[in-house]
Formats: sequence, C-alpha cells, structure tokens
Amino acid sequence: MTDARLADLATRLPGLRLLTDAADLEHYGRDWTRRWTPAPLAIALPASVEEVQGVMRWASGHGVAVVPSGGRTGLSGGAVAANGELVLSLERMNRVLAFDPVDRMLTVQAGMPLQAVQEAAKAHDLVYPVDFAARGSCTIGGNIATNAGGIRVIRYGNTREWIAGLTVVTAAGERLELNRGLIKNSSGYDLRQLMIASEGTLGIVVEATVRLTSPPPPSQVMLLALPDLGALMQVFALFQSRLSLQAFEFFTDVALRHVLAHGAQRALEGDYPYYVVTEFDAAGEAAQEAALAAFEAGVEQGWILDGVIAQSEAQAAALWRLREGITESVAPRKPYKNDVSVRISAVPAFLQAMQELLGREYPQFEVVWFGHIGDGNLHINVLQPDDLDDAAFIAQCEQVTKRLAATLHDFGGSISAEHGIGLVKRPYLESTRSAAEIALMRGVRRAFDPQGILNPGKLFAPEPT
Repeated sequence: MTDARLADLATRLPGLRLLTDAADLEHYGRDWTRRWTPAPLAIALPASVEEVQGVMRWASGHGVAVVPSGGRTGLSGGAVAANGELVLSLERMNRVLAFDPVDRMLTVQAGMPLQAVQEAAKAHDLVYPVDFAARGSCTIGGNIATNAGGIRVIRYGNTREWIAGLTVVTAAGERLELNRGLIKNSSGYDLRQLMIASEGTLGIVVEATVRLTSPPPPSQVMLLALPDLGALMQVFALFQSRLSLQAFEFFTDVALRHVLAHGAQRALEGDYPYYVVTEFDAAGEAAQEAALAAFEAGVEQGWILDGVIAQSEAQAAALWRLREGITESVAPRKPYKNDVSVRISAVPAFLQAMQELLGREYPQFEVVWFGHIGDGNLHINVLQPDDLDDAAFIAQCEQVTKRLAATLHDFGGSISAEHGIGLVKRPYLESTRSAAEIALMRGVRRAFDPQGILNPGKLFAPEPT
C-alpha cells in the first residue's frame, strides 16, 4: 500500500478489501490462457455496487486502468492484467438478490457462479438453461461479458437470450439500470444488449436479472460413433428431423484418448474416428421409439457405426464426461485454442477446408477437435510438444491462425464463437468485422469510456493518445 494511489483508494473506501501480495497478484491477474505474465497494481474485491462505483470514480480520477474479473475461466486473455491495471474482482458479490415468480426472473450479483444460478433456479422448480463444463467456476458476469453459449445453444440459445436486465457501473462511476426486466421496451437503444459480449470494455456488470424457464421434459443421452466428417451433418440432419434435440456435440478419437487417460470410462468397444454425444427429449415411449428408429436409420445408411443409449442418470453423466472433460484433460499440454463459428449450413464445407488446412500446416502437432455442430461452433486445440518452447509454439500457431482467419472470412464466419476476442484474437478481428464496423465499435467505446480505462487492449488495440 505504499503506492499513493492505493493509499488514496483505501482512504476513500475504508471497507474495501485490497490485495497486493505477489501470490494474489499472480492468481487474479491472469485467466486460463497463461500466455502473459500477470502484473496488476492491486486486486480490489468490492462487496457492493457502491464500492464498485467508488473504485471506478477513483480509477477515473487517477487514470488507472481497470480489468473486471469473474471466474477467469476465459480462453482469450480477456481477464489478463499484465500492465499495472487494477483488477476488480466481483467474487464477493455472489448472492441472489430477488426472485419474481410471476415474471419467472431471478436477480443475482455478477460474481455468482453459473452453477449457483442454476441451483437457485432449481429451488423454484425452474431452470436457467445456459450450461457448459466450467459451470462451477465461471460467473454469470463473465458469461454476460462474452455472451457465453455452451452445450445447449441448439435448444436455448446463448446467454443474450436470457438476460432481462442489467445493473452496470460506468467508467465514471455512474450506475445504469438497463431494461429493468421488461419484455417489451421500444424506448431507444438497448444498452443492455451492447453490454453483453462487450468484454468489460463499456462498463462493469454488477447485477443481472435473468429469465428462467420450465424444466425440459425427461431426456435421454446417446453416444454415437461415426466413420467420417461427412457423416456428422448427415446424422445431425437425421436426428433433428425426427427428435427434439437439446444438445448435439462432436469430438474426435484424439480427444477421446485424452479424456480416457484423464480418468473417464470407455463407453464403446473399438476405436472410431468421430463421436457424437446427443441429448433429446424422451418423455414417453413414442419419443424413445423415435430415437431408436433414428439410430437404426443412421446405421442402415452407414453414417453410424456404433452407439449406446444411457440407461441411468449416472451413465448419462459418464457419457457427457467424454465431451465435457476434454478441455480439462488437455490443459496440461498448454493447448493453443481456436474457437470459431460458421453458419450451420456451411459446416460441412468449412470442416473439410479446416481439416485440409490443419493437416497441411500442423503435421508435427497433435490437434484435438470438438464442438457444437448444432450451432456451427467448432473448437480446435493444438497441443504443445514437450520439446518446443512457449514462444516458438505460439509463433507457429499464430501463422496458421492467420490462414484460418482468412478461411473464416471466405465463409462469412467468426474468429470467436463464444470466448470473446480479448488479447488472443485481437489481431484477427478484421476477419470477422469490417473496417466500418470496427470504427463504429471504437466510437461506442469512446462514448462509454472516454479515458479508455476499462479493460484496455481487449477487443482492439488502444487508440494512440
């Protein structure tokens, strides 16, 4: 606390928890990318909206950059603080504030973990349906900052569809109440939607009112083994036409090997190049018969080589682990990640182009693919060889990402489907957005944050001063 600026902050907000120990600076100053050396000024852990406002007024007065921090599970460097920023962690703001049974809405603080939001909804016999593997550690504020999607987008959409209102603190410390849970509101610009996916560059999301829905009908989970990439879309079209899908996820044999080595249980005998985990409504005998008929039709066409239907909740969880455990299983190999999307109709051609690109450019690397076929979102994990240092590995991967970005541009796709741009994907934003769009985005950012103190360097490079 020898820094005069921090001494002033402590004087202004005597109840604010501030951390400056080296271990805390390292822990809170980075996310899952692990590519930047964390070097924040300090960590602020406010317990109220008023404390967040006080921090931002202090930051504005001193010109101190602020990095908002949730669960720091991001994969794009969006929560990295490597240049003396103040990390503003919302982890203490993690409570349910209100439940409205008529509107079926839940108001929570932004630091609440996604799983806790889901459990709070369940306590009222409702569901908050956005879901993904990091549910236990990611926060609702971080989900909003990146418009997170996950494994059930095919049924429920992204985070954006479930946010009814936001409380936001601006760079100047003002408190904004955006939309206030209204279903219809045609009173000008929807600033709530601007905040979603803004990666903390327009304001600090401190509270969220989320929409809830009825629990889905009973479902079944099926694991399928497929012969090739072409069969993926054939099986998806077949199942989508006959079943009410909740999820449709694919992964490769390489991904499966890593998950099995990490402790998951094999569900099918034999080795196959591609796999699908799908979940679908199975409320009655007719729905279950339809699922079996769809499976048999896929086998007859040669699109499905083998499969298994879960016979219990435990077996369903075990099948889902084969997909959800991939990220954790490859983490020790420090993967270079791409998170891309194209229109669903373009998936087959894009998969073929991507397969050729990766085979040509990454012959010396192990590549793990998986993704959300039903919404056009694909994840590529390139695993770092033991004999290659970090800098050389990243440099080689970034050269290929330039070609991948060009391919995405040709397909009208996005370099970031659900993890944000952050620092990692900033050089490739122009493959997704036109120069005119980026100029307008910069203008929006200047309007909300004239000093450029909110998460600087994320999304696009800071403008010259």
